[in-house]
Amino acid sequence: MRVLVVEDERRLALAVQHGLTAEGFTVDVAHDGLSGLARAMDHAYDVIVLDIMLPGLNGYRVCSRLRAAGSDVGILMLTAKDGEWDEAEALDTGADDYLSKPFSFVVLVARLKALARRIGSRAPRETVLGDLVVDSAARTCTRAGTVIPLTPREFAILDYLARRAGEAVSKRDILDAVWNNALDSDPNTVEVHVSALRRKIDTPYGRAAVQTVRGAGYRLAADGG
Repeated sequence: MRVLVVEDERRLALAVQHGLTAEGFTVDVAHDGLSGLARAMDHAYDVIVLDIMLPGLNGYRVCSRLRAAGSDVGILMLTAKDGEWDEAEALDTGADDYLSKPFSFVVLVARLKALARRIGSRAPRETVLGDLVVDSAARTCTRAGTVIPLTPREFAILDYLARRAGEAVSKRDILDAVWNNALDSDPNTVEVHVSALRRKIDTPYGRAAVQTVRGAGYRLAADGG
């Protein structure tokens, strides 16, 4: 699960980052509202841990701007202790959950996992791109009604690209989303798997759904190529 922590207390942010990384999460950190918003808009996260009191742009505004832009990322907002008004406003601006400071790390991890499950359950089961259909739940891919056998890694890459169809996605983003330990993975391995994916879902059908975006990565055509 990929998490963005937006917290201006640097020691707390670092502690949360280290703790979540040890739990198997992929974690990015931003220390102000503007950079947090920019990261959230430019990258695909499963959940954002968002503090309210941030320099530049407070957590309420970050949350409301993400929702206004159509983002359905899970947002867990950090509120003041016994701040019931903070909690109410957090939910009103579009947050999915909240946690009062100081908080238990064990509870934070449990809340993030529960939130990710809820967000995942409301995601569409199928992504239809022309005659290319990617079924995330059944983990199947069909083209023009024909089932295409894919390896688990190939399907994971396709599923990730399908969820972001039409967007340019970097090799690093694919590594973070698909490989268990992206830090130890070579970006060139992404090229190998993408080439194999093309040979299965595009070449036999005379299509070009998986496109190379020079200097950026890859994009899956929204019309299926």
